[in-house]
Amino acid sequence: MIEQGHQVGLVAQKAFPGGVVVDAGPTELAEAIKTTRDLVSKSEAPAIFEATFEHEGVLVRTDVLKRSGRFGHRLIEVKSATGMKPHYAYDIAIQRHVLTGADIEINQASLMHLNRDYIFDGKEYDVSQLFVTAELKPEDAVSEREISDRLKEQFRILNRNKPPDINPGKHCKNPVLCEFYDHCNPEFPVSHVSFLPRIQAKKIEKLKAAGITLIKKIPAKFPLSEKQRRAVECVKSGKPFINSVLADEIDGLKYPLCFMDFETVFPALPCFAKMRPYDHIPFQWSVHRQEKAGAPLRHFEFLAENDSDPRLPFLESLCKAVAGAGNIVAYNQTFENSRLDDLARWLPRYKSEVKTIKTKMWDLLAAVRRHVYHPAFAGSFSLKTVLPAFLPEMTYENLEVGHGMAAGLEWARLIDPATPAAEKGRLRRALLEYCEQDTLALAKLLEELRKFV
Repeated sequence: MIEQGHQVGLVAQKAFPGGVVVDAGPTELAEAIKTTRDLVSKSEAPAIFEATFEHEGVLVRTDVLKRSGRFGHRLIEVKSATGMKPHYAYDIAIQRHVLTGADIEINQASLMHLNRDYIFDGKEYDVSQLFVTAELKPEDAVSEREISDRLKEQFRILNRNKPPDINPGKHCKNPVLCEFYDHCNPEFPVSHVSFLPRIQAKKIEKLKAAGITLIKKIPAKFPLSEKQRRAVECVKSGKPFINSVLADEIDGLKYPLCFMDFETVFPALPCFAKMRPYDHIPFQWSVHRQEKAGAPLRHFEFLAENDSDPRLPFLESLCKAVAGAGNIVAYNQTFENSRLDDLARWLPRYKSEVKTIKTKMWDLLAAVRRHVYHPAFAGSFSLKTVLPAFLPEMTYENLEVGHGMAAGLEWARLIDPATPAAEKGRLRRALLEYCEQDTLALAKLLEELRKFV
């Protein structure tokens, strides 16, 4: 995420021709401040990137400081997001506070963010369309007084011998994850009330106020949803719950039966023609296919192995693998459907094939949410939680790639021309093994649930 933000910042600089970068590492800040002062004192540079200032113990580096009039400047904060978020106002306000304290006249403060509606032509970014620049509205701005008060409080806390005594809550994660999160939020046992499915914070606080922290202690009359009450009964009994209705759904599946999973990345900057910021690039799929009940599973797979556009080979090979399927099982069908819609938009001649695939989809995640609960779920219905609850031998712990985000990072290394051939081979094996595990897991889990019901 940090690297992605850096790349967005570099592209944003192209919107200010003639701008000068204050290029300094984290140990060269004193030199950066001096260089910035020299650039501000001269009128040659229309904009300064990474301008560095210090005032009363607070140091900031501004993304863009653009000249505005003879003596004034426009402060522009660049974000890789696609819109304004409340906490961005504090980013801008602290910079404005420091620059004003350093005798820099700020006439205007703006946010520059990515335009989600921009469609890349596949050749060169049109920075006038890729970004949206909006002046911070007075009602959204943070006052100088609030910034001053917050800084006083920050310095007061930093000068203490002990950390502040603040109860954990939403502020631990919002707007960003606190670096001391683990210190203040120790792990709870899986029987803790916070692990009930989709339980609201208010209900957790109400239970805590009554001295109840474990699911087994929740009174029968305490208001819970049907799924939450089901989870309580499972934890109390120590046995899984599987609704007999699930048998009818499973028996209704038609063969040949395919089990399908996609891997994607969603870069801030679009990489290929017709893509927008944060569009998903599908780079890998896995399919296990079973021609009839009890027949052996056959495995098919695709992995893009270079930096060329993978969308067409991805879709062409997928269509062949699932051709003639009766039903196609996915885990979180919404994700796969959205990616298929993207592909149909980019490759319209395959609209018919995509439509056929979508009509055959069956969501195992939705079925599990409706009809299944296991004490080991701890409120989660993710495949990484559900699978080991029923099939403990099928674990991701020993795989080099253990989750989708890691797969995206490893794929970026795989297609990087600078990656050594031996390393590419290792990455390829790890990615294929991970994606194959996902679809094999779907097949094995479905079979296990069939036995239960």
